[in-house]
Amino acid sequence: MANPGKAVFDLEVDQGATFSQVTLFTDSATPPIPFNWTGYTAKLQVKQYRNSADTALLTLTNGSGITLTSTGYVTVDITAAQTEAIPAGNYQYDLEVTQGTTVYRIWEGAFIVNGQVTV
Repeated sequence: MANPGKAVFDLEVDQGATFSQVTLFTDSATPPIPFNWTGYTAKLQVKQYRNSADTALLTLTNGSGITLTSTGYVTVDITAAQTEAIPAGNYQYDLEVTQGTTVYRIWEGAFIVNGQVTV
């Protein structure tokens, strides 16, 4: 598979609320052809800073918050309990997909958690 490219954008979540983000990855052909994620694994981590050796504040993987489809879609679902467990603040995240020994970072950016009032 060709390099799927990388989407750089911030994820803004509300503490204690459910969050979902869907992105369609396609090639540059006309018309675009969706990437087939069959056989790939995925992992997303949120940490205080880039290159931090600290334990991740959030880790998601295939079947546990991340869905990769054969039709090009990458979906990240974070439960209300998971967002509630992260203190309000600004963090960093990335999402990497792996097939065999090849790793692509397909999402990265700031991970912003807005504090909740209602508990």
